[in-house]
Amino acid sequence: MPWTSLTHPPDALAILCLALAIEAAAGYPDRLYRALGHPVTWIGRLISALEAGLNRGSQARRRAGGVAALLSLIMICALTGIMATMLAATAGRVASLLLAAILAASLPAQRSLHDHVARVARDLRIEGLAGGRRAVSMIVGRNPETLDEAAICRAAIESLSENFSDGVVAPAFWLGLGGLPGGIIYKGINTADSMIGHRTPRHAAFGWASARLDDLVNLPASRLTALLLIAAAMLHRDASPAGAWRAVRRDAGFHRSPNAGWPEAAMAGALGLRLAGPRIYGDTRVEDAWMGDGRADAGPGDISLALALYRTSCLLLITLVGILAATAFLADRL
Repeated sequence: MPWTSLTHPPDALAILCLALAIEAAAGYPDRLYRALGHPVTWIGRLISALEAGLNRGSQARRRAGGVAALLSLIMICALTGIMATMLAATAGRVASLLLAAILAASLPAQRSLHDHVARVARDLRIEGLAGGRRAVSMIVGRNPETLDEAAICRAAIESLSENFSDGVVAPAFWLGLGGLPGGIIYKGINTADSMIGHRTPRHAAFGWASARLDDLVNLPASRLTALLLIAAAMLHRDASPAGAWRAVRRDAGFHRSPNAGWPEAAMAGALGLRLAGPRIYGDTRVEDAWMGDGRADAGPGDISLALALYRTSCLLLITLVGILAATAFLADRL
């Protein structure tokens, strides 16, 4: 079959639906990670090599080098996605869809995100503050020694909310829009932002282009994530969809990130919490606006409810993609 058909509806949406279901059920196997690594680690090594060669000289030269590095990364990711799609297309139609879905399942991170956040609640309950601090340090960059139990729980819920957007919904959005090439390009941009998109002396100029482009490509997913969380809150009696909607409308635009405020505000309003706010990263205090106007004393039970909303939201996402895939398939036959 032509490989280009795997990058357009209805095939791209069918692949995405299968990929999300596969990843939710199996995650990324540890044995495979130990043997081959992960697409993010491969992209990370490429970014490190590009930075070593291009991040030098004056600020203007560093910024130009960052643009060149980003363009090179996008080109390599696009070619990798095209080659992977061409490989999948060498099989029969059903086998091609399944093979492409297995490859695509390495890009979203539903299961690993769930497990990392659930570990924070579990370790807090079993080991107390020390265990919670150790577990939350694996998913957030703030100084864990400054966090009490409530701050640990808020940090875990904030990480769940933000990473649901850029670790699950955004790769799904770009996979559905552009097939494997679209998904891999997004993952490259997002990984570049996480590695070099920081306002530090070394990366402020070099990572400027990556940070700005990451803001742009995450914009649609952050809004969709907020809507998914609001819809999920309608299905949980302990959550408030009205509170989530109010918090998004009132607070999302005040977050220092143009995208993170949307899922964080939705989660805060749904749970009746305040999230974000002033935080400490290393020795630096960041003054950020609060998302939500509820209580700040979050506990492990709030993490559990947040995870329940997250699981429902993931199911809603898979259902939505399945409906879109079926609609595209029927439209293609008319």
